[in-house]
Formats: sequence, C-alpha cells, structure tokens
Amino acid sequence: MFRSVVTSITFFIGLASSANAQSTVDSSRVGAAKPVKRYQATAPKAQPFGATAFGPSKQTTVRWLGFAGFLVNSRGTTLMVDPVLEGFDMPVLIDPPIAPKAVPHLDAVLVTHSDNDHYSVPTCRDLAPVTNAYHSTVYVDSLMKNQLLSAVGHAIGDRFRVGPVRVTVTPADHPWQNAYPGTSKRFFKLEDCAGFWIETQDGIIWAPGDSRLIADHHLTRPTPDAIFFDFSDSEWHFGLANAVKVANAYPNTPLLLCHWGSVDAPDFTPFNGDPKELAKLIVNPDRVRVLAPGEPFTLKPLKKNRQ
Repeated sequence: MFRSVVTSITFFIGLASSANAQSTVDSSRVGAAKPVKRYQATAPKAQPFGATAFGPSKQTTVRWLGFAGFLVNSRGTTLMVDPVLEGFDMPVLIDPPIAPKAVPHLDAVLVTHSDNDHYSVPTCRDLAPVTNAYHSTVYVDSLMKNQLLSAVGHAIGDRFRVGPVRVTVTPADHPWQNAYPGTSKRFFKLEDCAGFWIETQDGIIWAPGDSRLIADHHLTRPTPDAIFFDFSDSEWHFGLANAVKVANAYPNTPLLLCHWGSVDAPDFTPFNGDPKELAKLIVNPDRVRVLAPGEPFTLKPLKKNRQ
C-alpha cells in the first residue's frame, strides 16, 4: 500500500523538482559533472540479537527494529510495534536485526495503521506461529483477518492488556490517501490510524504513530518515559517544526528516533529525518537516542511526571 503513495506522490514531487531535473539534462550536454546523490542520514550498523532478547527479565528493554518498528520486552512480556523485518518494496539502508523466523515468541504485535512500512504483511505472516495476538484499529483488523491472523480491532480510546502491560489506543491524523485521487477506492477515516500508550512496570512508552499534529492531544499528555519519535519533515507526519513542539512539551523524555535512516529514498521526506538537525532545535538534546537497529535501551521512569 505504501508503494501506491510513492507512485501517486511522485507526480507532485516531480512538479517541485522538474526544474532541477531539466537543468541536470541540459548541463550534461555541455560536459558538466553528473549530479551527486542527495545527502540522507543513515542509521548506525545493525546490532543483531537472538532468542535471549525475548526471555525473562527484571527490567523493560526496548530495541529499535528499523523503520518505525520496536521490540519491547517488559519483564518477560514481549511485544512488537509496527515490525518491518522483510519484504519491503523499496530499497533499504539497514539490515534487520532479527529475522521473523528467528523470533521465539511474542505476546502481541501492535500495528498503528495500514501503510506497509508499518503493517508489513510478510513480517506479520511469518510471525503468526509465535504471536499470541495482533492489535490494531478496526480497519487494519479487517485486513489482518483476511490474512488469517489472530487479530483484534480497537476504537480510539480503547484499553487492553498484554499480560501486565496496559495499552491505550490514542488518536492519529494520517488519512493521506484521501488527498490523492486514485490512490485508493476507499475513503479513509481518522480512526483507521492510531498510536499506543504503553504502560509497563518500569515506565510509560508512547508510540504516537504517523500523524499530523493534534495539538490538544500530542502536546497535553502526561509525561511519558520514552517516545517512539518520528521527526520526518512530512506534511502527513508531525513535520520537523511540530516534532520540535512535541519534543519540547516533554522536555526530559528520551526520544527513541524512528521513521528515519532505513529506506533509500533521499528525495522522499517521510523517510528523511536527520538526528543532527533535530538535536539543534530541541530542549535537552542529549535525550535524543540514535539507536542502531537491535541496540538495547533500558526504560527507566522519570523522576517527575506531569499529571
């Protein structure tokens, strides 16, 4: 599905870049050097992990999986959020830190929405034999059931448990398909996309999902202890300026960067955040966590939470 937006948006991107493309053609005729590929920030080299990352634990450990995906092991309760570990339909810049068939067990997979850089059908299919349940929106649940996955659909505001971990489904604004005629025959609703507020024994993790800024939601939450942070400068995401607002609304919260450095698409803004640029703009830049895929991060509660 995400490939379809790339195709549709190419036309609009082409309008903005046509002058540059034309000048490239013209200059090549007079012996000018070929254009250099545009800079793209890339993730550190992957740190592969195995079955021990899913075992019993006395803490909550988070690992970025690349793309917008994460593994959470909260004292032995394991869940993945938006895992893309294989089968993506664009060139990638990273190696997955684990293959789906190497995963020994998952208590749950949480999926924020239907774009294939979040809902990876190949990944979810291969995780199915070891996954207790899939959780997403009502719409994505219908897609999952078509794949015979053990899925549960939720409305915005719903709460559910994954063992001792409590999860609340939070709102998101990401119906980009409606803006590009021909992308889909379906009219997408706001409730087709979501985020997740994940409460563990060791602290709160917020996965906002892909979303434009919803000021009265994204800027007014109780303080989380970590955010799965998308800072790409895209009109259908926070955008960099609004990402800074979100970061500064929770000035002490670690920002576990995602949705960057994974896809080889230097001219496509949703995949092109640069951690160095973000760090220049936010309060307490040392809390930016540039994790390598697979690198462990230990969740710890902040000393003071805003209520």
